Amino acid sequence: MKKLLSVILAVVMVLSLGAVAFADEVPNSEKPVIWFNRQPSNSTTGELDMDALTFNDKTYYVGFDAKQGAELQGQMIVDYLQAHGEGLDRNGDGIIGYVLCIGDIGHNDSIARTRGARKALGTAVPDASQGKTEIETIDDVDPTAVGTNLDGTSSAVQDGAITIDGTEYVVRELASQEMKNNSGATWDAPTAGTAIMTWSASFGDQIDVVVSNNDGMGMAVFNAWSKDNNVPTFGYDANSDAVAAIADGYCGTISQNADVQAYLTLRVMRNALDDADIMTGISTPDAAGNVLSEDIYKYDEETRCFYALNGAVTAENYESYLDATAANPAFSNQLTEEDAPVKKVWLDIFNSTDNFLNATYKPQLENYDGILNLDVEYIAGDGQTEANITDRLANPSEYDGFAINMVKTDNAASYTSKLQ
Repeated sequence: MKKLLSVILAVVMVLSLGAVAFADEVPNSEKPVIWFNRQPSNSTTGELDMDALTFNDKTYYVGFDAKQGAELQGQMIVDYLQAHGEGLDRNGDGIIGYVLCIGDIGHNDSIARTRGARKALGTAVPDASQGKTEIETIDDVDPTAVGTNLDGTSSAVQDGAITIDGTEYVVRELASQEMKNNSGATWDAPTAGTAIMTWSASFGDQIDVVVSNNDGMGMAVFNAWSKDNNVPTFGYDANSDAVAAIADGYCGTISQNADVQAYLTLRVMRNALDDADIMTGISTPDAAGNVLSEDIYKYDEETRCFYALNGAVTAENYESYLDATAANPAFSNQLTEEDAPVKKVWLDIFNSTDNFLNATYKPQLENYDGILNLDVEYIAGDGQTEANITDRLANPSEYDGFAINMVKTDNAASYTSKLQ
């Protein structure tokens, strides 16, 4: 009888423990989802995908202020032109001709940067496809690639004007294209390197400036052609190689504060996992004293979006940006496991060859995952298909949260469907 009672008691205990474990298990649909770097949105209109941003009450987006950064890049280019007028018009035709490397015609950040450059240089026209008839903000600018526009007749741009040292010049977008390789990957640096060689062979003496949506493409152009031809080249991202190249003539880039973005990506995840106030360690110090200053980020509560703010990197200040992967001591304090138990996070990088994401963003994520006690599994995508990433989310129950970097901004459902 005693033996039977012991067996029964053991079975009851096992069943009880199983019941507790089952009760404590969080459904995948209720786990934190942090979209980062590529904002869920309509790739044609730019409208935010609020279904994705409100997938559950622990869903947020972390990125940077694309419009502010785009306008900053445009102003940086104009400031440089006005300060370096002598000899800028290489063939003396009275036209400051520029070429534009477009990253991804369906990506909000790329669209914003194309619009920002055109608006600043005076080459923007209203986006008729969106019913725009005048330009008040960069949202009103047509971002269409022109192909080639040597005669200034493209309907997607117009000739602008700039006064340099008392002389007025026409500003013309000579050519622009999406840098997309044969496999379908966008923001492709080798494609940009090939494009500049094609352009320069056809109309090289007319190219006075190179503008790129990112540093990966900008550096490909710089190394292939513009460095040897002393043509001002501007990028975006403040990658370490691009910042270092400013000493050799690369003219400027924009820092989107990758350290702030990476920290926010994992900080918001940490807070959501802990059911903590979402601003813990952001606007208010956490238990270890981590906190952000108000001038480097903003939060839009309505859309559940956190944005890092941008800064221009030029010859005057580039030395302070040389190490793009350095952690910020203001938010690098180790949390204890008592304050923040270790949690497992699934995180993907949409393109394993993307220069910014892999040379800057991922190292920054790795700076902060340990201090926030997050065991992160990094998934490297091919930059071409969502399935290459989502197929590796075969068992989401293994993870406590998900940080998602999509291939296409309007494919959020291909990820959330795995969590239903």
